[in-house]
Amino acid sequence: MTDLSLYRNIGIFAHVDAGKTTTTERILKLTGKIHKIGEVHDGAATTDFMDQEQERGITIQSAATTCTWNDHRLNIIDTPGHVDFTIEVYRSLKVLDGGVGVFCGSGGVEPQSETNWRYANDSEVSRIILVNKLDRLGADFYRVVKQIEDVLGANPLVMVLPIGTEDDFVGVVDLLTRKSWVWDNSGDPTKYTIEDVPADMVDQVEEWREKLIETAVEQDDDAMEKYLDGEEPSLETLKACIRKGTTNLAFFPTYCGSAFKNKGIQLVLNAVVDYLPSPTEVKPQPEVDLEGVETGEHAIVDIDKPLRALAFKIMDDRYGALTFIRIYSGKIDKGDTVLNSFTGKTERIGRLVEMHADERIELNSAQAGDIIAVVGMKNVKTGHTLCCTKNPATLEPMVFPDPVISIAVSPKDKAGSEKMGIAIGKMIAEDPSFRVETDEDSGETILKGMGELHLDIKVDILKRTHGIDVEVGKPQVAYRETITKKIEDSYTHKKQSGGSGQFGKIDYTLEPAEPGEGFVFESKVTGGNVPREFWPAIEKGFKNSMGVGVMAGFPCLDVKVTLYDGGFHAVDSSAVAFEIAARAAYRQSIPKAGPQLIEPIMKVDVFTPDDHVGDVIGDLNRRRGMIQGQDSGVSGVRVKAQAPLSEMFGYIGDLRTMTSGRGQFSMEFSHYSPCPKNVAEDVIKEVKERQEKS
Repeated sequence: MTDLSLYRNIGIFAHVDAGKTTTTERILKLTGKIHKIGEVHDGAATTDFMDQEQERGITIQSAATTCTWNDHRLNIIDTPGHVDFTIEVYRSLKVLDGGVGVFCGSGGVEPQSETNWRYANDSEVSRIILVNKLDRLGADFYRVVKQIEDVLGANPLVMVLPIGTEDDFVGVVDLLTRKSWVWDNSGDPTKYTIEDVPADMVDQVEEWREKLIETAVEQDDDAMEKYLDGEEPSLETLKACIRKGTTNLAFFPTYCGSAFKNKGIQLVLNAVVDYLPSPTEVKPQPEVDLEGVETGEHAIVDIDKPLRALAFKIMDDRYGALTFIRIYSGKIDKGDTVLNSFTGKTERIGRLVEMHADERIELNSAQAGDIIAVVGMKNVKTGHTLCCTKNPATLEPMVFPDPVISIAVSPKDKAGSEKMGIAIGKMIAEDPSFRVETDEDSGETILKGMGELHLDIKVDILKRTHGIDVEVGKPQVAYRETITKKIEDSYTHKKQSGGSGQFGKIDYTLEPAEPGEGFVFESKVTGGNVPREFWPAIEKGFKNSMGVGVMAGFPCLDVKVTLYDGGFHAVDSSAVAFEIAARAAYRQSIPKAGPQLIEPIMKVDVFTPDDHVGDVIGDLNRRRGMIQGQDSGVSGVRVKAQAPLSEMFGYIGDLRTMTSGRGQFSMEFSHYSPCPKNVAEDVIKEVKERQEKS
């Protein structure tokens, strides 16, 4: 029986290129899990084990590993930073108790940091902050701390101060103990000395230490009173206060260092153990019914309670399908039969393994608080709950965003067709933000994803991992349709030929809903003109019709339907009759309600050297971009803009040409906005041409 207070389930998350994977490598080295450090830029990092990750020097899928520090067991998940793979961050944060947010000392708070921080806030995950890369040109710890306050609206609790910056960065001062940790230049993380505070930093250390104590003692009334009376709290009291504030999300202990140069990581590991919560100290997961409504019950982290576990990731490797699960309560043994509450089917637990990146260690059992993988589960998908057969329950599921970009692929030969179907099936199980459908008109396979890089990687996996040669069509934008006018209309469905008749009359208004609301249905019928039992059928008829718009067949968004009157027949009316009436009413009324094509607008964040800012802004304007603002930093300028996805294909190549290879950018979906008339006409024309060809 393991002591759960010695467990820490943590994730490492950040913007692309802030140094997450490098930080994970250093943690594994310091905890004795690996003996030789692998570098990301050499393609040798432990947790980046996919071919595509090693070549591109980025993390694509979250990798799990386990290690030990100061007698505590750390289950660590290294997550991707690139915006196209945020889904990996979201689902990892969902099952973790704490996190380490890594920020680049020179880049600061970047757009992806904001998205990940928002996910962590939504999941109420306690965090500590590491401002990394302080050895880099333009690194400024205090500027990043200010950005964390201003941009993220967070409260960083500064725990250490850097000694020197850029090339002169040698170590940190621990504010709690007033001791300096100074590393030599050998690159060995264990070669450091603990010294007194440098003479030129004494006043600065006292100033920041006072801020630290004042913030910490707010968590304990007794300590606060004593402090106000002039008595400084003991180290144990301060640590208890910081732990309480971190767990309550009142503040985030903030550290600094250089993972690449092996400086400052020990203090971060100590902070994980000292301040991040154990599985028993976080809010228990709520249980929900089949509709997703909370039942009031919770999965209490306790080995003696019934089994509750959440599958948060599926991975297919050379040994078969792996299902990663977080066990919230109870325990699971090899050979057990568990219930998947989503499908209602039971699954037998064949093999349990503890993962270290792509290596695995066999286990006989696992318990509440563990993050493990199960080999060979057949029907379990991401977000499904595994529970004991005698006491079933469902945990809150995961919600995934809709893709914004699609491409058509087709195998070059007949033999590849069957192989592609199997391969794509595995890829969908692994990645819930990746969708696939078949175009009914052309018979093409359409891959849908979160961005160009996302789909690029998927095609690469098809070609290399599964050995299927495919032809790829040009990217397509996920356009949508909506309406602009409010109209009142009426429709009567009558059918009297032979057998029992059908009758349903509906009077309704159609109007634009609020942006992002989707489909809204309301009934204001009084007096029983349309009996209540037929309302769901009318709602279903309208809702199912929204999948195909009247302009170019794109799904219709943000429409409100209000049923205010109608008529029925005592014998001939039925749910089917009213559903048919609603479907026909949709086709009749949408063309009258000012239909409009809307396009996905992306939040774009471009980093460029100073001398290319004019070119970059001019180019974004040509792409119908709206400049939102620009921030000057030491090494360049960040331009924030919003631009239509359709204008941003191939942008990275153009940006590199404009900035002599020094520019970088990231973008994520923001909202849908009306298409200009000329663009809408071109899109509709293109759709019609495609349909005629097929």
